[in-house]
Amino acid sequence: VIIEDETDIVKLLEYNFRREGFEVESFGRGREGLESLQRKPPDAVLLDILLPDHDGFEICRRLRADDRLKTIPVIFLTAKGEEVDRILGLEIGADDYVVKPFSPRELVARVKAVLRRQERGFERREVVEAGDLRVDSRTREVWVRERLIGLSTLEFKLLH
Repeated sequence: VIIEDETDIVKLLEYNFRREGFEVESFGRGREGLESLQRKPPDAVLLDILLPDHDGFEICRRLRADDRLKTIPVIFLTAKGEEVDRILGLEIGADDYVVKPFSPRELVARVKAVLRRQERGFERREVVEAGDLRVDSRTREVWVRERLIGLSTLEFKLLH
């Protein structure tokens, strides 16, 4: 999702990300973007700080406070390039901070890197629990209601 009010930048971003195989939704106002994120959480958010109706810092704070949305990678893309702004953006939860003008190719590479790091974080989890189900990826054991379930390698891969 792109939340950016400058139409030329939005077109440039949409073109470059679609060319790399990404699905892209764009919003020119913070409120619309935030509502979209709450309806359908995306894989990542490119977020401007200086929006006509919302402050990008506040949108990032709201995402980090929401249990459903707090793990979505946020990359600020903004004209606010002062050190204090970059530090604030990263401290409130942004995964990266890119100052305009920017290289579209570099920005795509940064988004891919953030998504790779996020995927690796999920892979590192050894034990995942959901209700009565517990899956241990290290020992390849599956437990349901405290009972060990015997699964074949293929069954475990499908479950995991």
